Amino acid sequence: MSFRLSRRGFIAGSSALIVLHPFAVRAQANQAHLRIMETTDLHVHVFPYDYYADKPIDTVGLSRTASLIGGIRAEATNSILLDNGDFLQGNPMGDYIAYERGMADGQMHPVIQAMNVLGYDASTLGNHEFNYGLTFLSNAVAGANFPVVSANVVKTTGATPREDQTLVPPYVILDRMVTDGAGVDQPIRIGIIGFVPPQIMNWDAKHLEGNVTTRDIVAAAQAWVPQVREEGAQLVIALCHSGMGEPGAAEGAENAAIALASVEGIDAILTGHSHLVFPGPDFEGMPGVDVAAGTISGKPGVMGGFWGSHMGLIDLLLERDGDGWRVISHTSEARPISKRNEDRSISPLVEDAPEVLAAAQPEHDATLDYVRRAVGKTEAALHSYFALVADDPSVQIVSIAQSWYIAQMLAGTEYADLPLLSAAAPFKAGGRGGAEYYTDVPVGDVAIKNVADLYLYPNTVRAVVVTGAEVKDWLERSAGIFNQITPGQADQMLINPEFPSYNFDVMDGVTYRIDLSQPSKFDKDGAVVADGANRIVDLAFNGAPVDPAARFVVATNNYRAGGGGTFPGADGTTIIFEAPDTNRDVIVRYIVEQGTINPAADANWGFADLPGTSVLLTPGQVGRNI
Repeated sequence: MSFRLSRRGFIAGSSALIVLHPFAVRAQANQAHLRIMETTDLHVHVFPYDYYADKPIDTVGLSRTASLIGGIRAEATNSILLDNGDFLQGNPMGDYIAYERGMADGQMHPVIQAMNVLGYDASTLGNHEFNYGLTFLSNAVAGANFPVVSANVVKTTGATPREDQTLVPPYVILDRMVTDGAGVDQPIRIGIIGFVPPQIMNWDAKHLEGNVTTRDIVAAAQAWVPQVREEGAQLVIALCHSGMGEPGAAEGAENAAIALASVEGIDAILTGHSHLVFPGPDFEGMPGVDVAAGTISGKPGVMGGFWGSHMGLIDLLLERDGDGWRVISHTSEARPISKRNEDRSISPLVEDAPEVLAAAQPEHDATLDYVRRAVGKTEAALHSYFALVADDPSVQIVSIAQSWYIAQMLAGTEYADLPLLSAAAPFKAGGRGGAEYYTDVPVGDVAIKNVADLYLYPNTVRAVVVTGAEVKDWLERSAGIFNQITPGQADQMLINPEFPSYNFDVMDGVTYRIDLSQPSKFDKDGAVVADGANRIVDLAFNGAPVDPAARFVVATNNYRAGGGGTFPGADGTTIIFEAPDTNRDVIVRYIVEQGTINPAADANWGFADLPGTSVLLTPGQVGRNI
């Protein structure tokens, strides 16, 4: 049974009062209200469930976001539902499908099944869609009842982007009917075009090299958007799986939404990748965006959080303009599925959509079995509560496993006799993830869910060769997570909240101290801001000062080795070994071989003494005296 909304906001056959968006009420005979709904960075979070902690949670899940859709559609005269990428990877359900069940021809991916149930109109590809390889990606999206587009991933490069053979269609034109203010249905042609960071060629080189390449986001848009218009699109929406970046983003920029929005012919832009919320305080004062107006380079824009935390909404008031439509007014918001209370507890704002849960129930159940398998034991508690302020066992086990693996892989090669170091970062260390976003594996059995908790991403192991000087600068880059501390003062904030914990690499195999009285040499994005700064002191290997000209092998992951985070010595040119195995698999293998592990932190790093000085980890919480 279907219902048509009345202009007064009632649903026929129901006593529920629906408050229509002002545009739906104001629209005249030659005008129409169009609501654009966005999900982004779902990362396989269909269920409101934390597989790492093995418990339900209220802050994530497409099943919760889906509960917003009915009401949101009811508030609007016309609407479309779009996804902005990163849907295939990101939690153990994604890994279970990729590594255990597989995606043979004809099999459906649970997140695609859930999206089909909700009636998505289109999606684009995110960078994490490529983590499991092109065959897996192709088989997964083959089950989608909606088009998947991306304009800058190319199978065969032409003389210009418009002559490229793209991996998936660069765009699609949706032929839809919109009801205008007089209740008359009128046709509209909506162009949907998608983009992904070109850095996928570094991050997933083992899957992509020789198979595809990428174009710059803005250059691809400047070529393809005019064609979308030429083919009759009256409205163009850009699905930009990219963060904001700068107004004049450099060629090949990872984050280019502001620059993309300035391309002529684009009417609205949906962003993601950064796991932030726009409009919202994260972007106050940023050049090129207007939080109050909800605009990016003057165009209506939105970023709907991550893991289903928000539904991004853009409302357009369209007016008939000859044979086309033009935007005469707009609003943007990101509507949450939960709220944080004054006591820091979380309250859900919506319930689950049962049809979405049903779409992925068998895979959810199988994933629970998958993550609960024991692979060994630990004699040390593996937690990350203090991973940002002291050497930590949860990071230590990752480093140990990486070194163990790379030592075997390089045996008998020209690099076998070089000193071997290992770099690893705490992925779960509070911050944007919230007060419970920590690794906590107690003494006893270690299950697959625990390994996934120790290492969140399906990165693959890589090794690079760097100089002693680059080792020091690698650590200087990591030390940028700390604010500069004034000696002798009490209760100064230690951590820069804008610096992601996954870029705080701890390097095992050397010893060092961090002098927080010094400024950081690098900013949060890896740019040099204080060339003469020296936070890293007493850097030594086997008790002797590190020679700047000496060569070292560093075990790390494909993201870091390929340039992720912009670390000195890790730009994709120094890679000497690319593993076929993921870091998680290596950790599991190491634990299985050892049977019982005891990765006690060896305190190879710490802070230089600053007498009479104390710092805070979070407001009101004394973290460490220095």
